[in-house]
Amino acid sequence: MLRVLLLTISVLAVAHAELCKPDAQNAFKVRLSIKTALGDNAYAWDANEEYLFKAMVAFAMRRYSSKSTTQISNVLLCNMTGRVSFWFVVTDSSKNVTTVPGSEVEAAIRMNRNRINSAFLLNDKTLQFLQITSTLSPPVEPSTPVWLIIFGVVLCLIVAGIVFLIVGGIRKHKKKNKEPAERENLEEKGEVNVTVENGIPCEVLDLKAGHINGVFAADDERFTPL
Repeated sequence: MLRVLLLTISVLAVAHAELCKPDAQNAFKVRLSIKTALGDNAYAWDANEEYLFKAMVAFAMRRYSSKSTTQISNVLLCNMTGRVSFWFVVTDSSKNVTTVPGSEVEAAIRMNRNRINSAFLLNDKTLQFLQITSTLSPPVEPSTPVWLIIFGVVLCLIVAGIVFLIVGGIRKHKKKNKEPAERENLEEKGEVNVTVENGIPCEVLDLKAGHINGVFAADDERFTPL
């Protein structure tokens, strides 16, 4: 009886060794960067952490399918390295000599990725399932509501428009006040009537006194004495 038991255990060990190996069918490689993620607070990867990993994978399989009866013993780890990377497979709980299809394992891992990451205080970048694409991070909600941002932008535009109108009105008013002052200065200096048309000062003809044309005045002085 003991021999049969030992033989059975040996057969299972050999079978498991064939099932869990690099690039085997339905096998997945895992890489952990604990030191990178936690720095001085990094924990050592030991048998207890391996047990937790198996438990989390079994939990993911059970949560993914209500019909699943995956046990911790159905999760096999192999090719463990000191830099914390290894391969794993999930065996069929009913047969224990065949593996669960990789598509089911992948779907279960993706569905429970956040729970697995949280168990090891890691994230998708520091706990990598190399054959499984990372899950999309939930959209980050801005700390300030969108409606408040839009309201602030509209309010700024309104204030800018009001300031522009006020400044434009002040400049226009100053320009109007400046034109009469310039006209008065020209009248005082030139002692002539000056009007401003389109911003250009023009002399106004005095109809009573008249205005002597210098060209004709010279002719009169040349021909008058006879």
